[in-house]
Amino acid sequence: MTRRPAAMWIRAAGIVLLGGMAIAGGAAGAADSIPTTPYPGPARSIGGAANGCLAGAQALPLSGPGWEVMRPLRNRFWGNPALVAFLEDMARRTASLGRLLVLDMAQPRGGHMTSSHGSHQTGVDADLLYRLASGPLSDEERSAPAMDSMVTAAGGLDPVRWSASQTALVKTFASDPRVERIFVNPAIKRALCGLVTGDRQWLRKLRPWWGHDEHFHVRIACPPGDRDCIAGPPIPAGEGCGDDLAWWFTADAAVPKPSGKPRPPPPEACKAVLQGE
Repeated sequence: MTRRPAAMWIRAAGIVLLGGMAIAGGAAGAADSIPTTPYPGPARSIGGAANGCLAGAQALPLSGPGWEVMRPLRNRFWGNPALVAFLEDMARRTASLGRLLVLDMAQPRGGHMTSSHGSHQTGVDADLLYRLASGPLSDEERSAPAMDSMVTAAGGLDPVRWSASQTALVKTFASDPRVERIFVNPAIKRALCGLVTGDRQWLRKLRPWWGHDEHFHVRIACPPGDRDCIAGPPIPAGEGCGDDLAWWFTADAAVPKPSGKPRPPPPEACKAVLQGE
């Protein structure tokens, strides 16, 4: 199996590197200039997860003891060093279940992504497949992963794809004090509310959100001492298995509604970070 460093994956995608910027091919006039290298200096998660940037980012190696980075051509395997250390630690702690399959983290300098996410901007977020791997992956498996939904058409857990390993995986992440919250599909939250016995405190961190039926979205708390990082709102008390969860199965929640508000400008401290200098 071929192993490639991140720079080789970027070249393989046909992306032209120019002065630390990537000019991604596409329709004429539609290319975006995105910094492909981290901003130098100490690590700082600046702003909030949905409006901010990242300085001093660290890359998660594409393969390590207990994890695999998926779709590396997206160049979204960067994070605050605290997030990278967290994922490496969690891979060790969940090794008996299988290898973690890591999807998007952040871009080299965080900031707004042109597709897929409104958050993931400050290097404290990571998406992981519920599916686990039994061993290292080939380049092909890494580049085009199977995105298997864990939810049936009837709104329950797929008994073929969801097992005790998936429950243990989510519980291990949610039980870690470094985790601020985890976004999961409402049907998955509802199923776990009905299945889990004994220790149920960790269910509180599972926050229902649209999508998230093939992956879960982990957000760690602001790293200690990072005064530029804005934490998310406090999670309500309780397990989150009552009326607030029931709303997600009403007609009002069927389709996410746009806020109608323009995207706010990034924090002032992000200007230099995101300019690619």
